[in-house]
Amino acid sequence: MEIGTKLKELRVLKGLTQEELADRAELSKGFISQLERDLTSPSIATLMDILQCLGTTIGEFFNETPDEQVVFGKQDYFEKIDTDLNNEIKWIIPNAQKNVMEPILLTLKAGGSTYPDNPHEGEEFGYVLQGSISIHIGSKTYKAKKGESFYFTPDKKHYLTSKNGALLLWVSSPPSF
Repeated sequence: MEIGTKLKELRVLKGLTQEELADRAELSKGFISQLERDLTSPSIATLMDILQCLGTTIGEFFNETPDEQVVFGKQDYFEKIDTDLNNEIKWIIPNAQKNVMEPILLTLKAGGSTYPDNPHEGEEFGYVLQGSISIHIGSKTYKAKKGESFYFTPDKKHYLTSKNGALLLWVSSPPSF
């Protein structure tokens, strides 16, 4: 671990200059500069003082947990093809069903639909990428086409259909797929 590089990242993140950090830690600007370039090493007591000035602890500073994955590609997708309903669901965020919301990429083939979903708490949002769909909520039906989005609270039985096929991004919170 390059202590100096990490100290500099923390200092910049806090919006401090080397001189401001040096003043707060009762050190010289030159010493902070040498630390950040890994030309010298601080004593444990000095490092703890610097970290306190940066609003962190020695435990947090040395904790090297790997960064969470933020960007996902096609290789990360989980796919389910339902020939009975003539649709394809791609979970575009791995393990999203464990999260507060679950985004999926839904392909409705011509004449395709989704299973009717019973009323539940939460929110449903969708954006039509291709084609057009009918959104059935209770006894009402709404139409949406490419470039349009939809949002509703799923307090009634609901499902989607498409006569000619459609591709849409669908986000459900909490997950219901």
